[in-house]
Amino acid sequence: MLSIGGSPLELHAKKAMAYEADPADELAQYKNGDILQEALQSERWDFVTIQQLSIKSHNIETYRPYAQQLADIIRRDAPQAKLLVHQTWAYRSDDPRFSRTKPAIGEPATQQAMYEGLSQAYRTIVDELSANRIPVGDAFWAADNHPKYGYRAPADFDAKSLKYPELTDQTHSLHVGYRWRTSDGKKQLKMDGHHANSAGEYLGACVWFECLYGESPIGNEFVPDKIDTEYATHLQTIAHQAAQQGGDVIHGIANSPNTP
Repeated sequence: MLSIGGSPLELHAKKAMAYEADPADELAQYKNGDILQEALQSERWDFVTIQQLSIKSHNIETYRPYAQQLADIIRRDAPQAKLLVHQTWAYRSDDPRFSRTKPAIGEPATQQAMYEGLSQAYRTIVDELSANRIPVGDAFWAADNHPKYGYRAPADFDAKSLKYPELTDQTHSLHVGYRWRTSDGKKQLKMDGHHANSAGEYLGACVWFECLYGESPIGNEFVPDKIDTEYATHLQTIAHQAAQQGGDVIHGIANSPNTP
């Protein structure tokens, strides 16, 4: 896997294009010394996947022309591989990104706005690339808005009111959320509404499983220790539904905080 934490398609494309212009250009190398073109030719890959940086995922212009540049190189150097685009997910409904009084122009103000923006962007780019999509973002949205199992942020929650090791109720969250971390010997409450927790990782893995193998994850006996069987079955079902819908935009109930 060639990855750079927190990097957009643009950075990967620039590395690839640097190699196209001059194979000796060090800018083409990843930190481990790998080069995209060489990695693509190193094995007979069945699939090659790409994805956009999540914070830019709602903006289709951030995909262009970089996704196409990467797709052209992938198809040239790994012609047997199927190109897949991993659709990432929206941040948790109570992520700080959505608490700004005046979001920047073009920035999504809610989880729903981010989801619908990124979903439309991914739909557009897979059409342009004649590729297929792994609709993890659709599965996250459906799961987050489920009437029984969807996560709801507590109303009027004040993180500053918590004392270590207290945490707010995060039942059925698909994101890491609030957690305590030690910094300079002191306990600090941190919020990660971006990355998936065990449940989110499992949901995403179920979507990938069906997209890669063509088999429904429903009934699969593998369930992580931290997830109960009933909830795991629910996540399997959501993943199957998203995969079967082929990445269509799902319009659901807006994920809003609980009310008293």
